[in-house]
Amino acid sequence: MTDARPNSEAIRVSRLPSGLTVVTERMERVETVSLGAYVAAGTRNEAAAENGVSHFLEHMAFKGTERRNAAQIAEEIEAVGGQINAYTAREQTAYYVKVLKEDTALAADIIGDILTHSTFEPEELERERGVILQEIGQANDTPDDVIFDHFQLTAFPGQPMGRPTLGTEPLIREMKRQTLMQYMHRHYAASNVVVAAAGALEHEAVLDLVARHFADLPAAPPPAAEPARYAGGEFRESRDLDQVHIMLGFPGVAYGEADFYPALLLSTLLGGGMSSRLFQEVREKRGLVYSIYSFTAPYKDGGLFGIYAGTGEHEAAELVPVTLQELHKVQQSVSEVELARARAQVKASLLMSLESTGSRCEQLARQMQVFGRLIPTAETVARLTAVSVEDVSRAAARLFRAAPTLAALGPSGQVPGLPAIAGQLAA
Repeated sequence: MTDARPNSEAIRVSRLPSGLTVVTERMERVETVSLGAYVAAGTRNEAAAENGVSHFLEHMAFKGTERRNAAQIAEEIEAVGGQINAYTAREQTAYYVKVLKEDTALAADIIGDILTHSTFEPEELERERGVILQEIGQANDTPDDVIFDHFQLTAFPGQPMGRPTLGTEPLIREMKRQTLMQYMHRHYAASNVVVAAAGALEHEAVLDLVARHFADLPAAPPPAAEPARYAGGEFRESRDLDQVHIMLGFPGVAYGEADFYPALLLSTLLGGGMSSRLFQEVREKRGLVYSIYSFTAPYKDGGLFGIYAGTGEHEAAELVPVTLQELHKVQQSVSEVELARARAQVKASLLMSLESTGSRCEQLARQMQVFGRLIPTAETVARLTAVSVEDVSRAAARLFRAAPTLAALGPSGQVPGLPAIAGQLAA
């Protein structure tokens, strides 16, 4: 077993002989502990025929183990006032719990139990299948939600990175118990899992709990994920809606790239708040939208930079050219004042998140899985501080001169086509 103290005496990392990584941070003046198991597998690790299995597994984890049924899992956590939850993303599936410090052993027991001894009882599986189908139906009925799936699929067509996290209705209806069990055995390997904990804890005590309750994770290394291949393109679906939902995007910046922090600050000053360029120009000055924002979605080997807007059918004809004009302007000039404002927003968000045991727990796990090391907060702040206005404009030129992706849902007749958008961007 290896052990390290990467940033301070409060943060420690250990690797068990099985390959499982355990990282903890002791936080003073808190009375709680957040503990989670973060699996480096998500939608991009799924074969086409099993799309949605990661999310299905996440649901089934709470539906019974060899020692506990579904009700007992919920009752044991809530009996001590704890909170338990999970989520599925494209590169990660997480199972986490927050409890009072005296209940840390119970937290490790339950999370370890659901990852190593879930039974996937047929009755529970059928019941949860119905729940997931309802979730898919709800997403399909929510235009500003489902547009993201269409956008992702158009940007990354014919590959795992482009498929919906929830899966599709036909695949979920036909998914077998064996599919879930085989996927879990392939990807929930000890070397593919980070157990992170933050709060009122002692590292050695957490390490002992993890070694005991996660001992039965598979040992074989998981298969590698298929590389992400951005393509871009256009998707349109006409629906009888009051608004047209529009997403415009570009190939983004991967974790660890030189332009990672410039792209993050670019997104913030372009469409990250009420003072951002898009919000001020499109909503405040022109009244074309209620909601408009930009975002970055980094991955290990690529990413997406996206802009979302919801607008009226006729306003779309003005909205898109105005948005493209802003993309041109930010390539040419960024002021020190707006960069400082964006930097302050990102820095404040980072530092505020460190006050939460849950957020800190998640950050520790992500850093270990993405970078293989923990990144001191001072290092992140220094990298943000080092970004210049020239760096931001350079990142904008890199992003916005690449092949675009357009997705439009609703009355989209006034939304310009992809060739016209690409032509204006290239002008």
